[in-house]
Amino acid sequence: MTTVDPTREPEEESAVETARGQLERAAAHLDVDQGTIERLRQSTAVYRVAVPLERDDGTTEVYTAYRAHHDDVRGPYKGGLRYHPGVTQEECVGLAMWMTWKCALMDIPFGGGKGGVVVDPKELSRGEKERLTRRLAQELRPVIGPMKDIPAPDMGTDPQTMAWFMDAYSMQEGETCPGVVTGKPPVIGGSYGREEAPGLSVGIITEQALAYYDTDLEGTTVAVQGFGSVGANAARYLDDAGATVVAVSDVDGAIFDPDGLDTNDVEDHDETPGMVSGYDAPQSLSNEELLTLDVDVLIPAAIGNVLTATNAHEVQADLIVEGANGPTTSTADRIFEERGIPVIPDILANAGGVTVSYFEWLQDINRRAWSLERVYDELETEMLSAWEDMRTEYDSRDVTWRDAAYIVALRRVAEAHGARGLWP
Repeated sequence: MTTVDPTREPEEESAVETARGQLERAAAHLDVDQGTIERLRQSTAVYRVAVPLERDDGTTEVYTAYRAHHDDVRGPYKGGLRYHPGVTQEECVGLAMWMTWKCALMDIPFGGGKGGVVVDPKELSRGEKERLTRRLAQELRPVIGPMKDIPAPDMGTDPQTMAWFMDAYSMQEGETCPGVVTGKPPVIGGSYGREEAPGLSVGIITEQALAYYDTDLEGTTVAVQGFGSVGANAARYLDDAGATVVAVSDVDGAIFDPDGLDTNDVEDHDETPGMVSGYDAPQSLSNEELLTLDVDVLIPAAIGNVLTATNAHEVQADLIVEGANGPTTSTADRIFEERGIPVIPDILANAGGVTVSYFEWLQDINRRAWSLERVYDELETEMLSAWEDMRTEYDSRDVTWRDAAYIVALRRVAEAHGARGLWP
């Protein structure tokens, strides 16, 4: 008889498999119609389009792009658009499901969408990236729109990408349509504070989690893997609030100072690639070593699947707050639960991005810009409200923080399906 090691990582668990597993765990705690659960296990639609691009040398290449629509019972599909060579249909479906739960947890009237182009953006010139984006907007035009599906920046894309996308869509529609995407430059309808928002929400939620466990933020030691937009803003928020950020990293490695780094002096990786690992700090570490430092708070804010069965037993942090999407595998999640290490899930912690995207969409629809101060005030209000909703479920049930978040989200989506019914 073969013995199965319960701590062994499942082989190549896809994003959609993980998302479906999380759905089933939440459903076990709620009285939800099984037909609704089955609907939520599937995507409403997945679009696959070919995107031809004329390269600078005159040759033509054709790239594959996907756009997954998971569920729109609460409002238009919403989710990022990434340019990455590893984009797959399965990944887009799984990430779209996570967006459904994230929007529902934040009580934002959007559903879940996600998409991407199978391309390495580093191999494109600026002109090629612009032409690719404009043609992509045309190919996706039948299924996107301010009241249908609203893309946003993601890996390999940025505010300029969204500006090109919006312009191409607007030219085809014959009118300026700023609400078709979010994450645009403010000069054409983007929201102030959008780029900082995911990192700020990580900081806000870390404060709340520490307070829940009666831990004073002042002097709390923090390690942040990934010092890009999310990690840098989270680290600086916590540093300014009194925490001691002892380690940060970029793709090339980590820096460590037991007395605390000046996070405002360390340039983030997006600002100057290589400046983090090349910074003059007392000690250099690998990204893997950063994850197992003896700190109060660990914030994985780089990429997915970095906390796994391989290293979960070595993690020494007292609290994990997920800044990246899906940084903890299912097996690592179980290990942390057994070890009593709380994990605050990504669908709450980094939800500042979609929350301020919602604010941007409101500003575009109403043609009225908000001040940065208002954006920050509204963001904090929404994050604290969602925290309280999750905390209430956590305190009333014998579940993990992740389960509590999914229970809140699933209940809202299921209630919406129940109220709307099923079109014959």
